[in-house]
Amino acid sequence: MVTRKSKNPELAAAAKHLAAAVKLVRQAINQKLDEFGAAASAQLDKAMQAAQTRRGKAERQFDALLSKAERGLTKATNDAKAALHKAVREAEKRLQTTKKATQSKLTDLTPAGKAAAKKAVARKTAVKKAAARKVAVKKTVARRSSV
Repeated sequence: MVTRKSKNPELAAAAKHLAAAVKLVRQAINQKLDEFGAAASAQLDKAMQAAQTRRGKAERQFDALLSKAERGLTKATNDAKAALHKAVREAEKRLQTTKKATQSKLTDLTPAGKAAAKKAVARKTAVKKAAARKVAVKKTVARRSSV
């Protein structure tokens, strides 16, 4: 839009002054907006910094909890492995004992095994009889010497 030049010099001077005043007001408003923006930006930066600090703290706490849980899981796994190995060893021992007992029972059931069992029983009774004879002899010798 084209403006007309006023023929009145006072109106022209007033128009110039108004234009200068508008320019100054525009600059002042822009300056205030920049200040508000800078203040808002500073506040936003502070809030972001605080949020990052809280986030870092939360991450550290989470990492601590996670590592604690991992340690507990590792310990539980190791304990379970140890218990399993112990149970297997005990079961193997019981199996060996059962095998030995079963083997001896099987040898007792066979004819050769029965004969061997009779010989073993005869040996044990012979040893017991011999021990009883020695004791009896000692008692009689002791009686004679005391008389």
